[in-house]
Amino acid sequence: MGMIANSMIDERESSVLTMDEIYDLIEKTMVGKSPKVRIRAITTLGNSGDPRAVRSLIDSCKDQNPEIRRSAIVGLQNMRSGRSVDALIERIRDKEELPENRQRAAAALATIRSFSAIQELKNRYGDTDENGSLRTFIGGELDRVKMW
Repeated sequence: MGMIANSMIDERESSVLTMDEIYDLIEKTMVGKSPKVRIRAITTLGNSGDPRAVRSLIDSCKDQNPEIRRSAIVGLQNMRSGRSVDALIERIRDKEELPENRQRAAAALATIRSFSAIQELKNRYGDTDENGSLRTFIGGELDRVKMW
């Protein structure tokens, strides 16, 4: 099944996946796999649009590897699930997180556009203790979605 799953990741990143393929990819996102395999699985899940993938992507936002977190954030942005807002807020609030990942979390929140997502962006934007470049980025995102 591993060989099939690897070719599936290459060939089916944006097509409809079967239930077995989704669950195989979810398993590949878990700790213990190589980062490259995990990132490819996370990317495929994020592009799948399948709501079963959301929990795995949320869990991947807490990974120690910043590249895995970034892939999970992008995947959640693609999924546009309100269930991911708390995890994305956690990423944007974490001042130890890479600036790029914080910006990606801001973009994901703007894309989701739920009340709590936009409220967090407004709070980060209005916080004068927040990083200036992040505040500028958030301002642009709020303009983009016209949510002032």
